[in-house]
Amino acid sequence: MKKVTRFFWFCSGAHIDTLKKYPVEHNKYVGIGATIFFTALFASLSGGYAMYFVFNGDAFAVFFAILFGLLWGTAIFNMDRYIVSSINKEGSTNQQILQASPRILLAIMIGIVISRPLELKIFDKEIRQKLKSSYLKGQHRKIDTLEKTYNEKYAMELGKNNDLKKEKDSLEKDINRSRYQLNQEVFGDKTNQTSGITGYGTYAKQKQSVLEEKEARLKTVTESQGQMDEYLGHRKDYEGLNTLRLFTDHQLDSLANVAGFSDRNWALGQLSYNENGTRDLDTYMAISFIGYLFILFECLPVFVKLMSPKGPYDTAIAKTVEANLYMADKEKDRDITVTDNTYDHNLDADVQRRKKIISNQSDYDLERHSYD
Repeated sequence: MKKVTRFFWFCSGAHIDTLKKYPVEHNKYVGIGATIFFTALFASLSGGYAMYFVFNGDAFAVFFAILFGLLWGTAIFNMDRYIVSSINKEGSTNQQILQASPRILLAIMIGIVISRPLELKIFDKEIRQKLKSSYLKGQHRKIDTLEKTYNEKYAMELGKNNDLKKEKDSLEKDINRSRYQLNQEVFGDKTNQTSGITGYGTYAKQKQSVLEEKEARLKTVTESQGQMDEYLGHRKDYEGLNTLRLFTDHQLDSLANVAGFSDRNWALGQLSYNENGTRDLDTYMAISFIGYLFILFECLPVFVKLMSPKGPYDTAIAKTVEANLYMADKEKDRDITVTDNTYDHNLDADVQRRKKIISNQSDYDLERHSYD
């Protein structure tokens, strides 16, 4: 139990030797340290999950996820520990709030960052369904765009082909009618279009000639239409219309499985809206409150430190800091004094050495002059 307590004290950034002297402060800093530790733990899970999607499909995806998760959690832990330990309780409430404002903003940003990957995991099924729906709609739009481009590009050929089809249908109906009238003429059925004379006479020959002309024209039109259909079919292959198909359920599942972090993040944002563009309040509130929970969790150590009254540990730390500052000033004065005395001593030594050199040089010059 003592080891766990000391560990949470370390997480809170407290000076352990000073904190030991004030038992009334122990639980407070255990709570602050535990909050910082579990925030870093959630950050590790969040960062690892996000990195897993970055390297999804890679053989080392799990290794990279664990490595980045540990690094990210350690970075968040160190940052939170510094944020809490750097709040000074010696100032007024307004001064403390002003001092903590940048740290609170940073804590909010950290909360947003670590909450997003976990939200992606919580709403994984809904995100997959939204992605599959989006991919299917995108394929529909792609097919429609290709068909529109194809129709515009080959409008003349398509119009000519439609005219040939209409002419073919009209000729087929007309030939059937003419063949029926020819049979009536040969068998002597009296109508407004036949003579009523049995046998293959003049009128029958005329109708046979007209029928043959129509059949020849039908053959020509059919061949032209076949050639046009073949040409348009090749054009569809060239434009990619014949090879483009809607995704199957298996393909949609595969696409959703390999979707990247960006696509999943987009799908999570789209869950807050209905198909008609209106806000889906239930889903929006669920996603928002998860994010708010992590933001509050990240800001909680700072809020606890701000809301807690000034305790004996805070006073002792302030006095220790004041004493350390005083000691630092004294050490500075000592170093300055030592430096000055050392410089003066070196200066005197240099002066004496220079005097001795000058005196020796003067004695030597004097002796030489006397000898000369």
